[in-house]
Amino acid sequence: MADAHDQPAKGGWTGWLDAPWAIPLLVALSALPLLWPDIPPLTDLPGHIGRYFVQLHLAEYPSLQAWYSFDWTIVGNLGVDLLIEPVSRLFGLELGVKLIVLTIPMITTAAMLLLARQAHGTIPPTALFALPLAYGFSFQFGFVNFSLAMAFCLLAFWLWMKLEARAGLRTALFLLIPPLIWLTHIYGWAVLCILCFGAELPRARGEGRSIVQTVWTAGLRCLPLAFPFVLMLLFQDKQPAAATGDWFNIQGKIMWLSMVLNDRWLLFDLAGAVLLLVLIFHGVRSEALVQSRPLATAAVLMLIVYVLMPRVVLGSAYADMRLVPVMLAIAILAMRPARTIDARHLAALGIAGLAFFGMRMGGTLVSFLIYDRGYDRALAALDHVPKGARLVSFVGKDCLDNWTPHRLDHVPGFAIVRRQAYSNEQWTLAGGQLLTAHYPAAGYFQTDPSQFIVEDGCDRPETLPITKALTDFPRAAFDYVWLLAAPSDAAAKIPDLERVWQDGPHALYRVKRPALTPSASDRPASTTGR
Repeated sequence: MADAHDQPAKGGWTGWLDAPWAIPLLVALSALPLLWPDIPPLTDLPGHIGRYFVQLHLAEYPSLQAWYSFDWTIVGNLGVDLLIEPVSRLFGLELGVKLIVLTIPMITTAAMLLLARQAHGTIPPTALFALPLAYGFSFQFGFVNFSLAMAFCLLAFWLWMKLEARAGLRTALFLLIPPLIWLTHIYGWAVLCILCFGAELPRARGEGRSIVQTVWTAGLRCLPLAFPFVLMLLFQDKQPAAATGDWFNIQGKIMWLSMVLNDRWLLFDLAGAVLLLVLIFHGVRSEALVQSRPLATAAVLMLIVYVLMPRVVLGSAYADMRLVPVMLAIAILAMRPARTIDARHLAALGIAGLAFFGMRMGGTLVSFLIYDRGYDRALAALDHVPKGARLVSFVGKDCLDNWTPHRLDHVPGFAIVRRQAYSNEQWTLAGGQLLTAHYPAAGYFQTDPSQFIVEDGCDRPETLPITKALTDFPRAAFDYVWLLAAPSDAAAKIPDLERVWQDGPHALYRVKRPALTPSASDRPASTTGR
């Protein structure tokens, strides 16, 4: 393992990476997949947008007030929730969300390139392989606050390394930056602490300290990052403890590594993940690639945390999965070609990196266009829903997970946005978000995951067979049933459901009310003999 200060391989075809226009160009290319879709097709995002509408407009709609509450407090999960306040006033809610989400891969890409240049003195062609991880599975899943916090985290980590020789300025800035990242999402701050501590370890060790002194010194240098602990202590009474579990699921952790680029096409996505893992493994073993010690140490610490972290932390699912894209990105950014590599191999590496980035962006662009058409098709149902309706939605799931999800899980959140209707897909997380649903008449069908259904005969956790869901939901609590990607036509066989609209597997049904028989006193008087 070589130091970043060794003379890097430069020149030849890859010299353009150090041109002033290189970073702006690559950042602009990273935005292409999100330019066309009106709604970024990220799984959880429509649910977030529904919550933002309640946040922004609750006071204007008494019907929403009857079903939802929104109470501001300080939690480590407020990134887009805060940004949408001013942005929606300028651009409206849906466009405002799109613009905010659009910046996330752009910031992430810029931060990766700046970090690579800071670590190596140049942007090595190997860094190009890390750029598609800006669209990693955690971003595609719609963890937008987390993804924004990770973008800020990488940018802050670059600044931390850049200001190594200016300890006073770095300390002052990093008394302010970590609380802002924590407010965006707590994981972003936690990862920043790991990365900075990892970067300080080899520096302290290089000063001739013992192992114990190295750890102590690195910890002391990272103390400016600790201020968010104060916020957590101040607001811990407002953040009730939630479940933590599913430890050491090695099979799951291997699966998340293979799914790091999961989008639509199994072979395409899996081949990309394998290529990245092979590149990292080759970088550790090959003399043709050398490592930046600070970044490599940070990557090793990230790997240790990933292995030890449970799947669910304080009620937040997929806690370990979320770390995979940034963990692999740091490992790739840590490496660069050795100075002994010849110009021909250096050019080949650069072409391969650029081709990989271009193919992933092109594939994601096409995939997002397809998802966008799917959203438009499903959302046509809302044209037939009256404003203020009580809507129970059911989203079909496969018996077994499919590599290509339809990403309709939380599309019913748009019933809140466009029809100010009740939606049973909103999730609640004690101490993690600010919206609460209070509609006890809905029973089990009040919140997520009550919207998930499977075909009859399937046994899948947190889902109901379609016939049971359509039979059991309380009729008095809902006016309409919205089916998305329905696994069967079971609704057509339910006598008190009347179909209003259908497009393939998507359908809207009205709940028929029993006719009221007027009592004798309510009947009109006979007119016989008049």
